[in-house]
Amino acid sequence: MADNPTAHEAALPVPPLPVPQGALTVTPLDPKVEPPLLLSVIVPTFNEALNVDRLVTQLAQLLDEPFGHRYEIIVVDDNSPDRTWELAQKLVGERPRLRVMRREQERGLSTAVIRGWQAARGEVLCVIDADLQHPPDVVLALYRVIERGAHIAVASRHLEGGGVSDWSVVRRIVSRTAQLIGLLMLPGVVGRVTDPMSGYFMIRRSAIEGVELNPLGYKILIEVLARGKLPWVGEVPYVFIERAHGGSKATARIYLDYLRHLLRLRLSSLPVNRFIRFAVVGLSGVIVDMGLLFLLSDPTMLAWGLTRSKLIASEIAILNNFMWNDTWTFRDLSSHQRGLKARLRRLGKFQLICLAGVAINATLLNLQFNVLGMNRYLANAVAIAAVTGWNFWLNLKLSWRIAETRA
Repeated sequence: MADNPTAHEAALPVPPLPVPQGALTVTPLDPKVEPPLLLSVIVPTFNEALNVDRLVTQLAQLLDEPFGHRYEIIVVDDNSPDRTWELAQKLVGERPRLRVMRREQERGLSTAVIRGWQAARGEVLCVIDADLQHPPDVVLALYRVIERGAHIAVASRHLEGGGVSDWSVVRRIVSRTAQLIGLLMLPGVVGRVTDPMSGYFMIRRSAIEGVELNPLGYKILIEVLARGKLPWVGEVPYVFIERAHGGSKATARIYLDYLRHLLRLRLSSLPVNRFIRFAVVGLSGVIVDMGLLFLLSDPTMLAWGLTRSKLIASEIAILNNFMWNDTWTFRDLSSHQRGLKARLRRLGKFQLICLAGVAINATLLNLQFNVLGMNRYLANAVAIAAVTGWNFWLNLKLSWRIAETRA
């Protein structure tokens, strides 16, 4: 259900766009309802009354000739106190390709962009800031990259020919540090582009159709790179220009939201259900390991040396764990690599990874038992817990990697 327009809005010649509600999911266009456009340019705004007229004018002059009537500009305003939405709505009479959306119940740049995408009729969707820090003429360069087949085209400050105008040393360091943190936490996402903090990009609608987005903060590009269907990523250089009017929205809160967003994406990408199965199998291995360690090393039993007993117990536990992981935890992956040879190959990788874990485990066990004086069984349990994550992650990426690719 959309926000209800006020009496003043209803009196305007062209009413504002209704605000989409519900999940942040972009749906396919229905050509039977209305013919699709080539391009939709989304402009999220908040207190941009001094800039919006100039930006819309520049965009219209830039796009009228190459696109004719097959483009649109959508200003999505978060109920700005300076009434940016009202000024933009007054421009509709002069700029027939302009549409305006006023959000009164939601806030935030990322969600504003997605709501604009949901209302858009373009097969290609663009995002540009309203403060003229993103040069409008780069839109055409981005579209040419899309025309060549890219699923997303990102305007980058870090390519040759790009840059920032008057940033202080501190701001440059903060920006680069944020990018480095992103690379460490999400290398497969952030590492796909040179400027993951960019808010200026263009994407094919089909690349995000049906994908439920869940952004946090201002960095919508990170969310799109993480969840979109983007086999081909292109980039275009641009020079970031300091705003002439209005205040910067770059605050400590924005960077904090960025870090929270990275963490959310990192956690959402973890194979939790598979890890739970792996942990259950690991628990069975712990029982085998503990039982054999007691049988072999306890003074009341065989009383063998602790290290020798631990190695034997661990090897048998490894074989137990491989059998269960191959037939249960990773069954969907191993089923694509059938045959004894393939299974032995997986066992070999599993063995090497787990033996490295055993070395870590044995070192921790002896350190805790002989140096710290801990109970041997408590020390063993701590050591096992310490290498569980090691074993799971490397086995997921190596032991069953080929099967996963084929799947």
